[in-house]
This record gives sequence, C-alpha cells and structure tokens, in this order.
Amino acid sequence: MFEDFMTMDVLTTFAGITGAVIVIVQFTKSLIKKKFGDHFVRLYSFIIALILSFLFNKQGANIEGIVLTIINAMMITIASMGGYELIADPMAQSVRKK
Repeated sequence: MFEDFMTMDVLTTFAGITGAVIVIVQFTKSLIKKKFGDHFVRLYSFIIALILSFLFNKQGANIEGIVLTIINAMMITIASMGGYELIADPMAQSVRKK
C-alpha cells in the first residue's frame, strides 16, 4: 500500500489520515476500553480524527473552516471505524441487543 513510512504529505490526504486514525486507535484501544468502556471508543476515534485534522488538514481559521474541519473529522471517524471492521472481520454479522 505505502512505499514509505507515514509522511506529512500522506497525512494531508483522506486515506492517509484515515489510516493514521486506524493505527492510533487500534494501538491504544485496549487502554481506553479498560478505563472508559466500549462506548467511549467511538468518541475517542473522533477525538483522534479531530486532532489530526486540525494539525494536518485544517481548512481555515474562520468559522466555516472550523466547521468543515469538524465535518471532515466525522467522515474520517466513520471511514476508519468501518475500514477496520471490514479488514479485521469482513464476514461479521452484528447482533443488536434489545
């Protein structure tokens, strides 16, 4: 997939920042789940995506840029969570508890 390690240029792309969120969250998820539980992992993923978005892909300092950066972080979070599930267990069938 990548020929080199993660670079600043890669982190400015949707695929690069999504991959970084996947790696960071999966590497630290067990610590988060132990302390805060399963439900916090989604919020944690969003926080990581938001931080990386503001650092590497900020759309501007005005209100429109900030809102756009937050929306992009939401898209990155959804893609990274779905991407991991697709790779880790592609045939999984979710069962909801009632």
